[in-house]
Amino acid sequence: MVIALHNIQLISGGTILSGKAVLIDGSKISAVIDEASLPSNIQTVDFNGAYLAPGLIDMQVYGAGTLFFGGEPSVAALQQLEDNLINQGTTGFLATIATNSDAVVEQGIEAAKTYSQQAKGAFLGLHLEGPYLNAARKGAHPEKYIKKATLSEITQWVEQGEGIIKMITIAPELQETEVIDYLNQQGIIISAGHTDASYEQASAFFSGQVQAATHLYNAMPQMHHRKPGIIPAIFEKRPYTSIVADGIHVSFAMIALAKRELGDRLFFITDAVTVANGGEYKHRLNGDHFVMPDGTLSGSNLTMLKAVQNGVQKAGIELAEAVNMASLYPAQLASLTRKGKIEAGFDADFIIFNDKFTPVATVLQGNIIYTNKI
Repeated sequence: MVIALHNIQLISGGTILSGKAVLIDGSKISAVIDEASLPSNIQTVDFNGAYLAPGLIDMQVYGAGTLFFGGEPSVAALQQLEDNLINQGTTGFLATIATNSDAVVEQGIEAAKTYSQQAKGAFLGLHLEGPYLNAARKGAHPEKYIKKATLSEITQWVEQGEGIIKMITIAPELQETEVIDYLNQQGIIISAGHTDASYEQASAFFSGQVQAATHLYNAMPQMHHRKPGIIPAIFEKRPYTSIVADGIHVSFAMIALAKRELGDRLFFITDAVTVANGGEYKHRLNGDHFVMPDGTLSGSNLTMLKAVQNGVQKAGIELAEAVNMASLYPAQLASLTRKGKIEAGFDADFIIFNDKFTPVATVLQGNIIYTNKI
């Protein structure tokens, strides 16, 4: 049965259009038409002038609610994470596991494999942030678990995952070529993060097999006029680059600078965590962000829609482009060719929100899930 979503402001591909209706047939978009052309015999849903945009995609998120998947992974934590994100308008996400013991990483891989069989459609797979990082830029990651990758170990984890591992953040300057080659052969996104790479090292690996950079400015050497470091290499080579747009991890002036330099290669992540009292990561909420017991800044308290709002209101990014940064660009990085736009043939995954950036509803695989019904 075809359903028409109408009385909307349609955001897609960098534009905002009024007077359009989106027709969905099952889990796909069948057409985008002029509202005046709507057939009289079709079922319609009126969204009272709210914005309708592609469902948001978070490539790095750790936990939500009361369960912290990133440090104490379980099927229940993944279910809670997916439920929370869907209600926020996020229709695709990579659940992220932080640097930890081998046993916890493997526990997370098994939980993700199990949950993927019952997921609602937003869970896209795993992002491993660590343990193959540079201890000099460890941030909130426990140094005792940081190590250099071995081909045998990464092969074991990838084979155990049976395709569930989609992305890995590593310090490429410390890894052997055979590890980088293997990850690329498996189609896993390699992102440079928690790295102490020099400008020369970073320029080389961004010219090669490293496709992305993790949370720009955080856990990497800052620019210096004699030791430029990784940031100018990112600006020059323009890999897909994530950023945490909460004004705490990165100031809004620096987000605006990154946008000018990186254009359509800069995308939002939340890097969101939740309160955790067990395991290696004991997060507590400190006002509007999370810290470790010693006060070290850890993950954010962001949602993807809040990142969009911050981009618009505090970093001077146009709304349609901020939506691209939360949907189209992560979809392109992840080779999700039917997500990130509202066009015929694309997945019927949308976020509907009002002019106060409050979620109204999420459409996931053609199913409307109301958050705050107008």
